[in-house]
Amino acid sequence: MCASYVIVGDGIAGSSAAETLREADPEADVTVITEEGEALYNRILIKEFAKGKLPAAPVSIREPDWYADRDIDLRLNTVVTGVDTDAHELSTHEGDTYGYDRLLLATGGTPAQLPVDDSDADGIHHFWTFEDARAIKAAAAEAETGVVVGAGLLGLDLAAICGAQDVDAHYLMRGDAWWRYALSEDGAAVIHDALREKGVTPVFGSGVDHFETDADGHVTAAVDPDGDRYEADFVGVAIGLDFNTEFIQDTPIECDNGILVDEYMQTSVEDVYAAGDITRFHDVVLGERAQNGAWGSAKEQGSVAGRNMATGGETEEFEWVSSYSITHFEFPFLSFGHPTLGDETVERTYDEGTWRRVTLKDGRVVGGVLIGDLAAQSALKKLARRGVDVSDRTERLLEEEVDVDAFTEAATPE
Repeated sequence: MCASYVIVGDGIAGSSAAETLREADPEADVTVITEEGEALYNRILIKEFAKGKLPAAPVSIREPDWYADRDIDLRLNTVVTGVDTDAHELSTHEGDTYGYDRLLLATGGTPAQLPVDDSDADGIHHFWTFEDARAIKAAAAEAETGVVVGAGLLGLDLAAICGAQDVDAHYLMRGDAWWRYALSEDGAAVIHDALREKGVTPVFGSGVDHFETDADGHVTAAVDPDGDRYEADFVGVAIGLDFNTEFIQDTPIECDNGILVDEYMQTSVEDVYAAGDITRFHDVVLGERAQNGAWGSAKEQGSVAGRNMATGGETEEFEWVSSYSITHFEFPFLSFGHPTLGDETVERTYDEGTWRRVTLKDGRVVGGVLIGDLAAQSALKKLARRGVDVSDRTERLLEEEVDVDAFTEAATPE
């Protein structure tokens, strides 16, 4: 009898799992269920589309025919409303029931909304899906003034969209720097200057107390807790995700700000796996639980989950050092691993616009940020994957060329 696999979510994690399962088990029944109305697209490229720098066509990765050609049953516009882990079944909003031998949850999250008055007004946008990007592109093209909220990677995308669309925008941040948990003052200053060159003004120690709207319910301004008012006919908000776990709340699947999985992407329930943004996984590099929203990480998690689902065992661990690059400015920017975690950092400014910071935990590289010169990324990621103890040679992590073999040999007992 053929095995039956059901995947909830068609982002890169779910789609990669489907592809892996089909390769590993050619005779199996594979079903992919997604709330979205279109097949897999590139979440990395939607920001370039929203900036007006890229047409829609390259953003799409897979057409429905791709699934049909591989005998994968793709169900678009379908909401999963519940899972019965005892019966190995899930139900949808249309009353359909799908049985499974093994289930993968790759549902990601929904952008969190600011808990302030009029945060749902027209003209306030959240950036997550291709549909969001279409709306943002159209709105920003018509806007003259804007406000961006959220001092993280998606917030920076929204700020860059304002700059590319000639929106006179203020970027409101609660702290004293953009991505203050990953960058020092020197590193953040490179980003702040680049934003100003794009016509986006960083505002520190700020936030939103409430929004103002016109008679038609369209946003006109953001007012911060000090009463300062910033005119805006376009607002972009990126303050994190609310993970899509409502449909499993009555199951024994263990959750804690996401779905808990082990290094094999297995949940606390037999035959149920999870992958992508929604997971809190055991990071074998970090040595503790972590979350990671990077594209490459989600893709690898999906592939690992698919291989383990196909065998029904502990075939492969998820061991990955992710990276995230930004292409909004004249200089390259890349973060890798877990740059906001760890117990020690070393950093250096090389020249104007070139900066590096490496984060360590227990003397081992766990993440970092490179601005201007990315050449050292491969070596630093290798050190992280190998878990090399660099505690007595941390300054050498800042050399223009990082010698991985020298670190490894020095850490190897004679």
